[in-house]
Amino acid sequence: MNTTATATAAGTAARATQAKGRNVVVVGTQWGDEGKGKLVDWLTESAQGVVRFHGGHNAGHTLVINGVRTALHLVPSGIMRAGVKCYIGNGVVVSVAKLIEEVAGLEAAGVKVRERLRVSEACPLILPPHAYLDVMRELAREKSGSEKIGTTGRGIGPAYEDKVARRALRVQDLLHPDRFARKLKELLGLYNLLLTELLHSAETPVPENLQPYVKNGELQFEPIYEEAMRHAEWLRPMIADVSVELNEAHLKGENLLFEGAQGTLLDVDHGTYPFVTSSNCVAGNAAAGAGVGPQLLHYVLGITKAYCTRVGSGPFPTELEWEKPGTPGYHMSTVGAEKGVTTGRSRRCGWFDAALLKRSAQVNGLTGLCITKLDVLDGLDKLQLCVGYELDGRRIDILPLGADDIAECKPIYETIDGWSESTVGVTEYDKLPANARHYLERIEAITGVPVAIISTSPDRDHTILRHKPFEYGLSV
Repeated sequence: MNTTATATAAGTAARATQAKGRNVVVVGTQWGDEGKGKLVDWLTESAQGVVRFHGGHNAGHTLVINGVRTALHLVPSGIMRAGVKCYIGNGVVVSVAKLIEEVAGLEAAGVKVRERLRVSEACPLILPPHAYLDVMRELAREKSGSEKIGTTGRGIGPAYEDKVARRALRVQDLLHPDRFARKLKELLGLYNLLLTELLHSAETPVPENLQPYVKNGELQFEPIYEEAMRHAEWLRPMIADVSVELNEAHLKGENLLFEGAQGTLLDVDHGTYPFVTSSNCVAGNAAAGAGVGPQLLHYVLGITKAYCTRVGSGPFPTELEWEKPGTPGYHMSTVGAEKGVTTGRSRRCGWFDAALLKRSAQVNGLTGLCITKLDVLDGLDKLQLCVGYELDGRRIDILPLGADDIAECKPIYETIDGWSESTVGVTEYDKLPANARHYLERIEAITGVPVAIISTSPDRDHTILRHKPFEYGLSV
């Protein structure tokens, strides 16, 4: 065996690997709303491309740049950085109507979008039938006395159902009018049967935004088809084979940032099922939802609030009485401005759940943590940190998988002293209050994941960096 030749070949391969781009995946580790948008925008300083790989316009990311607040729903958060390419991968379900609306708002504010945005031709479309079915199902659950799932009513679930049932209309179908018309007629036939026979849609008032598409409880072909064809012309210049473009960008040495939506505990497989979203929110789906190999996912950054929140229905072990003035939960709700970006719904608030985070760390393979909204805890005298649960008379230290079991979990808390000093705008770790540092270090110790980044306000620059995700693990 020629060891010299082997070593030379290995060195050449290593140098070639280092010449390629480095890629980071950003995921939420709780129930969404963790502040991913700010971190994606901030990390994009080191990236040339940002990729959305799942979800739809039910997700919302808020960015605050120089005091100006911007809400994004489908467009990747990297769009706020000039020159950065943005990609919507095949794992995203796309409402072109909402995309047009969002792009128009950004461009009116002076952000160049269409020349930098690429949309996968394999994305399933969200059409008026999906939103109508979504709304009617939730109404039916409410009328029957069943617990509502808590969907946004935007058609995300039905669109994903059509995808796995192999009847979805995809972005590529927009480019073939006859094919699109045939598939749409087949879809409407099925939906109208469900709506009229099972959900009795003719007896229920149609939401105002869907009235142009519905008559006597039935979806109408012509207005839906004609609108889709108008959307096709607007979208055409941005349609691309995103998988090819991402792999080419990587080989050119471009860094890519994969932007997750929602949160791990809303994942359809690993979340608090059935109170979940309809896609996979975990880091592994960045590969499938964008069309890259898993070996290209070099670092997984988990975003977590310094406390917990949840929108909509479903179990929440550490939930507090967040609507009562004078309580820690009310403090979190008001100081943290806990309203959903997309829906405006109030978020339920509770103590930080480290046992929940252990589950997220496990299913995502987290490399590091980013703690957001640390400043919201300023002024609380005592903090409670959930380190496990009591379930059926025994202690467990990781969140169970079943929603029924989670609902029965009684949190086990560790009490930690709070701090009175302000952390707003702090950008150096050593300048945080001693108790704030202790709180963060307990989270590290319990979860086994290092805290890489700390956000001390919504502003882009109010961030503490402990190590750089795009450079982590590389030899200098």
